[in-house]
Amino acid sequence: MSTEAFLQGASIIAMAIILLAFLIISARIIMGPTLPDRVLGLDMLVAAGIGFIAVVAIKTGFFLYLDIAIALGLVGFLATVAFARFILRRDRPLQEDEDLPPVHAPRSPEDSR
Repeated sequence: MSTEAFLQGASIIAMAIILLAFLIISARIIMGPTLPDRVLGLDMLVAAGIGFIAVVAIKTGFFLYLDIAIALGLVGFLATVAFARFILRRDRPLQEDEDLPPVHAPRSPEDSR
């Protein structure tokens, strides 16, 4: 068995496994009973997408795809952090005695001390 034939077979098997992962993750996103389940599904979808891009890079030999996979990983991480902050803010009710400053309030000189 030549190296090229082995690489071709391994990439086809990897594509099939990633396709199966896409289907399972999509089902979790659609059926997820809670919002954190859906956010976790989206995070896993990004990870599966990175794996898919990596397999395509290896199969084609065009390794610029790996830079795209790294960028997708960074964007996926930032999206996960943003969703997590949204979930935390949504679940925590504001207390009546909490004094939150206005978003665009001018700062007074006393605040800088």
